[in-house]
Amino acid sequence: MQRVLTAALGLPLLLAAVFLLPSDFFFGLVVLLLNWAALEYVRIARAWAPGAPLRAILALVPLAALGLAVATSPVAPSAPGAAGASTGLISALASGPGALLAAGLLLTVGMAVLVLVGRTPPTETMPALGAFCFGVPYFALGIVAAYRLQHLDPWLLFLGLMLIFAGDTAAYYVGSAIGSHKMTPVVSPNKSWEGAVAGFAAAVGVAALWAWLRLGGVPWELLAVAAATAVAAQFGDLAESMLKRGSGIKDSGNLLPGHGGMLDRADAMLFALPVLLAGVWWIGPDRLMP
Repeated sequence: MQRVLTAALGLPLLLAAVFLLPSDFFFGLVVLLLNWAALEYVRIARAWAPGAPLRAILALVPLAALGLAVATSPVAPSAPGAAGASTGLISALASGPGALLAAGLLLTVGMAVLVLVGRTPPTETMPALGAFCFGVPYFALGIVAAYRLQHLDPWLLFLGLMLIFAGDTAAYYVGSAIGSHKMTPVVSPNKSWEGAVAGFAAAVGVAALWAWLRLGGVPWELLAVAAATAVAAQFGDLAESMLKRGSGIKDSGNLLPGHGGMLDRADAMLFALPVLLAGVWWIGPDRLMP
C-alpha cells in the first residue's frame, strides 16, 4: 500500500515538473534529486573504501553534468565581450573531440589525483577509483539525458518515464504472481524471467500507444529504441542491486516509503534515459514530434 501511495503522490509532481518547469530550472531540479541518489551511492561505496574522499562525488556530479550539458548543446557556447582566447578554449572543450578528451582526463588523471591527495589508504585505492570512475558518469549521464529530453520535447521525457514505470510495474506484479524462473538469484533473488518478459512487453506496448496517440502511427524505429530502453532499464535495476548486494545493503535509503531510497527509484532511469536520448538522436527528434 505504501508503494502505491508514494507513487500516487510523487508521479503527478514529477510530471508537473516535466511539463511546466523551464529547462534550466528542470536541470537544477534533476541535479538536486540525483545528487541525493549520489549521496546514497556514496554510503554504499563506503563499504569498500571507507577512507577515500568519496563525498567529492557530490561536487563532481553536478560539474560533470554541466559540462556534458554544454558539450551536447546544439549551439556552441559563446561569451559576448569575452576575450577571444577564453572563448576559443570554451568552444574547443565543448566540441565533440574536446569533450571526449576532457572526460578522459577527468576519469583518469583527475580521479587518480583526487584519490592521492585525499590520502586514501593504499588498500582502498582500486575500490575508490572504481567508485569515482563509475559513479560520476553514472549520475551525470542520467541528469543530462533527462534534461536534454525535456528540452527537446517534454513528451519525449514523458515517454521515457512511462516506459520505465510501466515496465517496472508489470515486472513487479507479474513476477510476484507467477515468477518461478529466477534471473539472477545471487544479485536479486526476487526478480524472475517471467517478470522481465512482462516488463519488456509492457514498455514496448506503452511506446506503441504513445506513438499512436502522439504521432498517428507507430514507427518501427521507435519500437526498436523502446525495446533497447526497456532492456537498459532492467539492467539499471540489476546493476544497483549488484552494488547493494556487495555492500550488504537492502535499500539505498528510506526517503520514499515502500520504494526505499532515491537511488532505488532512479536506478532504472540512470541507464534507460541515456539510451532513449541516443535513440531519439538516431531517429531524429523532428520525426517524433507531431
